[in-house]
Amino acid sequence: MEVEERHDADTGGAHAGGHPSPKEYIRIGVVLAVLTALEVAASYAGVSGSILIPTLFILAVVKFALVVLWFMHLRFDDRRYARFFVMGLSGAAVLYLVVLISFRVFA
Repeated sequence: MEVEERHDADTGGAHAGGHPSPKEYIRIGVVLAVLTALEVAASYAGVSGSILIPTLFILAVVKFALVVLWFMHLRFDDRRYARFFVMGLSGAAVLYLVVLISFRVFA
C-alpha cells in the first residue's frame, strides 16, 4: 500500500499504468467548471467583442486540451491515437475554414 501511495505522489495521482485516479478526475472537473464559469462571466461582463472573442477562444482551447488529454486519455495512451485525433481535428478545421471562405465570411 505504501508503494502505491508513493507511486501516486510521484505521478500526480496516476494509478498503475499511468491513468489518472478518481481524485485527479475530480480536480480536472473542478478546473473545467471554473473555466466555464469564467467564460460565462466574460460573456455577461459587457466586454467589447475584440477582447471577448479571443478570451473565449483561449478558454475553449484550454478546456478542449484538458478534456482530450485527461478524459479521452490521450496523455496516457499510445502516441498513434493522438496522431489520428490531431489528423481528424486538422481535417475538420480545414473543412470549417473552406466553408467560411466559400460563404465569404472574411470578406
